Amino acid sequence: MKYLIVGLGNIGPKYAFTRHNAGFMALDRLAAIEGLTFSLEKQAYHTEWKTKGRSIHLIKPTTYMNLSGKSLAYYMTKLKIPRENILVIVDDLALPIAKLRLKPKGSSAGHNGLKDIESTLQTQEYARLKIGIGDDYPKGRQVDYVLGNFAEDEMIQIIQKLDKVKEIILAFCTIGINKTMNSYNV
Repeated sequence: MKYLIVGLGNIGPKYAFTRHNAGFMALDRLAAIEGLTFSLEKQAYHTEWKTKGRSIHLIKPTTYMNLSGKSLAYYMTKLKIPRENILVIVDDLALPIAKLRLKPKGSSAGHNGLKDIESTLQTQEYARLKIGIGDDYPKGRQVDYVLGNFAEDEMIQIIQKLDKVKEIILAFCTIGINKTMNSYNV
């Protein structure tokens, strides 16, 4: 069975540790733990994790956040992976720092990466794992906040949760979204 795990973020060192790059950070952590190496391919950094009889493709789109759907669609088609085997990992302003929430579908909630995926797939029905980044910013400063770096204490909390993200990805690929939500959405 094949799966596609899409970590959302923006490429380049200036974005590396920003709140908007929580999806990239999650996949980088998984790759480090499993000894995987991303290689630059068409529209994404890509690596494959083979475990428990599964072929799990991890991508970090190089299309920047606002065109994430383009990269997802390319790999979905190229690898012949059905929508139900796709998991998008994304930052979420509505969740407290480092809170994790797995959902089988939903709206973009104003997130530009999810908006583009929704537009590309023509549906809101795809799984997403949301990583809370909090919403501690002054009115009108949302863009500065999401493109800003995590504070040191926030980064510590995020790093501590990234191992849990690996567990969630593996559970999603082995026991399915419903059982995974029951186990991890607490």
